[in-house]
Amino acid sequence: MAAWIKYATWEATQGQMERSRSVFERALDVDPHHVPLWLRYTEQELKMRNINHARNLFDRAVSILPRIDQLWYKYVHVEELLGNVSGTREIFERWMSWEPDERAWNAYISFETRYHEYENASAIWERAVTCHSEPKQWIKWAKFEEERGSLEQARKVFHMALDFFGEEGDALERAQTVFTAFAKMETRQGEYERARMIYKYALERIPRAKSEGIYTSYTRFEKQFGSIKGVEDTVTQKRRLQYEEEIEAAEGATGNYDIWFDYSRLEEESFRSLVDEGAPETMLERARSKVRDVYERAISHVPPTTEKRLWRRYIYLWLRYALFEELDAQDLERAKKIYAAAVSVVPHREFTFAKLWLSYAQFEVRRLDLPLARKILGTAIGLAPKPKLFKGYIELELALKEFDRVRTLYEKFIKWDPSSSATWVRFAELEQNLFDVDRARGIYELGIHQAEAEHGGLDMPEVLWKAYIDFEFSEREFERVDALYERLLEKTGHVKVWISYALNKMASVIALEEDEDADAEENGEEVTLSEEQRAQRASAHAQAIQDTRSLFERGYQSLREEGLKEERVVLLEAWKAFEAEHGDEASVDRVQSKMPRVTKKRRQVPGGDGAMEEYYDLVFPEEEEEQKPALKLLKMAHAWRAQQQQQQSST
Repeated sequence: MAAWIKYATWEATQGQMERSRSVFERALDVDPHHVPLWLRYTEQELKMRNINHARNLFDRAVSILPRIDQLWYKYVHVEELLGNVSGTREIFERWMSWEPDERAWNAYISFETRYHEYENASAIWERAVTCHSEPKQWIKWAKFEEERGSLEQARKVFHMALDFFGEEGDALERAQTVFTAFAKMETRQGEYERARMIYKYALERIPRAKSEGIYTSYTRFEKQFGSIKGVEDTVTQKRRLQYEEEIEAAEGATGNYDIWFDYSRLEEESFRSLVDEGAPETMLERARSKVRDVYERAISHVPPTTEKRLWRRYIYLWLRYALFEELDAQDLERAKKIYAAAVSVVPHREFTFAKLWLSYAQFEVRRLDLPLARKILGTAIGLAPKPKLFKGYIELELALKEFDRVRTLYEKFIKWDPSSSATWVRFAELEQNLFDVDRARGIYELGIHQAEAEHGGLDMPEVLWKAYIDFEFSEREFERVDALYERLLEKTGHVKVWISYALNKMASVIALEEDEDADAEENGEEVTLSEEQRAQRASAHAQAIQDTRSLFERGYQSLREEGLKEERVVLLEAWKAFEAEHGDEASVDRVQSKMPRVTKKRRQVPGGDGAMEEYYDLVFPEEEEEQKPALKLLKMAHAWRAQQQQQQSST
């Protein structure tokens, strides 16, 4: 075709236009679909100012090649240059009937705009978005309407676009740029509330994972034009959709309640913020319904097994739900129903939750329904008794000063678990606080009898013994204290018992002196001691010191007989500290002289085939004295043997 074009062009340069046309026509007969040939042919006619010939050529070209946009562009350009506006419009209409690409439609719209035919341009836009319905086309149309000052028409365009895309998930995802452009247009016009509503409408419908762009735009909008509350609402909505997606992704997972806790906390905080702002009741009711909906959905996920580990967090959802209804929604009847439903859903034969029962009972106490609170705790103890349930029930009755009921509960508690030392101690302390010393002493004796029983016993008998001794000491029954120590030593010769018994002698004297001084101060008297009183106190101190030393000596001998070396060292250290405080240098040296020394020894390893090992041992002075005759005899034997060996070697 290049040769044909050169030939025709040469003929035209020679002024032979007829021959040039003939060459072009013959070339078109050879290949009528060669676009450059048509373009050079029309250019040649235009150069020679043969306008009608050029028009005819363009008409023939677009009829043969209607999908070649370049020919149409040239055609409309020529007609517009000639000032033939109506003819240009007709050509555009012929072109648009072939549904060309977006640029062709934009060229038609630009043509109408240049001649201020905005209504025609708007009509063309409507046809263009029907042909090419991408979001960017709708946005361009709306922007066109905005720029020409027709805001209502621009809004109408956006509404048409959103209606066109519909409410389906994929369609909404495609339309999020339309939402963003719509909101930005309202922002440019100062319609911030309209823009905010558009953003919220879109965010409520577009999935969180696919709406990052619109979220970013909304956040930027709130930071620029909104209040702190608006920004918080944006974040809240964003988190709400995120939780919904996480719940959907975790559907079917067992025991995954963390998302529900976070989601319910978010809705509760949103509700409380509305209450603080004094929002109208309609908004409060809507927020309250959201919280309830989240909790109802959460508690519908009952753990599939009777494994308590899975149920623990599930029950806390019920508790939080009930607290919300009581404290925030202030719907006490609904809270009561929630507690009752929570109690009914737990398999109490397998396990129970004391916190649930106690929370239910405390709720009824706050409602001043004490009979029902007692009934709830009684039912709990009857179904599945637990120490925490007994303690909670006892604390409730103590707060109400119902001491007879407390006694009954302690009796049931001990009957259910007689091995709990702490329960015996608390029961006795109750009687002591009620100044019923005989009952307290009787309870301690029953507890000790339980510790001595062949079947059962106590989990920590030392706790009961210590509490009993402290009780008698507080009552200043020192003879009973001594008797208890003696009874305890019959059962155990532990070094701590000996030390406590010995130090108790001096503590008794000091306690009596403090009581005398306190009585004098209560009577408003100045604490001044006479010579006789000083002498009496000095005598009591001396006797207490002597008794303490005697007990330390008894303990030392007892531990020595049992062969407990390390315990003897512990006792000597306590004895030495006592002498340093209440004795003199001679008494301290006397105790120090009993201290052992550390020596290195060797012994045969058990099962080691005669192997020996070194170890450190404590050697007490009195033991060395006892071993001296044996050591002397051993030395003499070694000397005799050495002498015999020397004589044999000399002979």
